[in-house]
Amino acid sequence: MDCIMQIIKLREDFIKLGQALKAGGIVDSGVDAKTVIKDGLVKVNGIVEIQRGKKLYDGDIVDYNKETIKIEK
Repeated sequence: MDCIMQIIKLREDFIKLGQALKAGGIVDSGVDAKTVIKDGLVKVNGIVEIQRGKKLYDGDIVDYNKETIKIEK
């Protein structure tokens, strides 16, 4: 199973889930982010997350469509 790992460096204390998906290049737009999150296709730390505004902090891991984003300070 091939996984692509993106690392997003935090500029603030957190980044919102929808923003992280866009910043990682996993979705093309905020609308796409909203749709895949609402449809239950995104996991944060192994748990399905349906809140686009979910705050992600240092160490959080986001999985969607065989791609992974790691949040780092």
